[in-house]
Amino acid sequence: MASLEDFLTSPKEQPSQPLTPELEKKLATTLERLKTALADYGEGLTFANSLGAEDALLTGLIGNYLTTDNQPAIQQFVLDTGRLPEETLTLLAQVQQKWPQLDIKVFYPEAVQLQGWVTEQGVNAFYRSQELRKSCCQVRKLEPLRRALKGKTAWITGLRREQSVTREALDYSQWDAGNGLQKLSPLFDWSEAEVWAVIQALKLPYNSLHDNNYPSIGCAPCTRAVQPNADPRSGRWWWENPETRECGLHSAVELQAAKS
Repeated sequence: MASLEDFLTSPKEQPSQPLTPELEKKLATTLERLKTALADYGEGLTFANSLGAEDALLTGLIGNYLTTDNQPAIQQFVLDTGRLPEETLTLLAQVQQKWPQLDIKVFYPEAVQLQGWVTEQGVNAFYRSQELRKSCCQVRKLEPLRRALKGKTAWITGLRREQSVTREALDYSQWDAGNGLQKLSPLFDWSEAEVWAVIQALKLPYNSLHDNNYPSIGCAPCTRAVQPNADPRSGRWWWENPETRECGLHSAVELQAAKS
């Protein structure tokens, strides 16, 4: 496994611009978190890759520092809901091409269940009520998530405290009672500016929608561009109250538990 220092000084992988000492230190700390997680949980560890900016950074760390040609270090999974933007699927293909040694599994909704929901409710029923939106997320995200996490003891996410009001109490490691395993968020204390500084310096592939004011990207019909300096999550389920804008993958109650 390459060290961070070796990577940053490699002629092939020379950063496009130098990282500040503070950011290099933060990057090294995050890499150490990933290494420790791998040592602690081994094959019981998996990374939920949503193909957003934070996950682009984590994928780069795993692909460049924690993976050998013969043995993927951390298994990853992507939830393809059937409504992902084309740009997201394009990024997945780019990641698989850049790091063919990565073990990325793709999970899809259960076909019969999805067909039943669409037939009964309508293809875009999620716009009609929060209850229908959450039931769509249940079919397209939560049921595949349960399959993806089956047999695992810990999962890695790209969550950050700064992302939304539902995530302000986030810690690096929290017990995920809903799924019965540990949840690790190695970037919990990163700012959006820091994430992008590293992505750009290390020339990591990322979702092209980010260049069009999409700071947070989910399913195409439930995601839109936001105004500059707006809440990064304001483009997700924008017709709902900010305090409810979670799909169930990350419970708002769970994320705010530390406040109580």
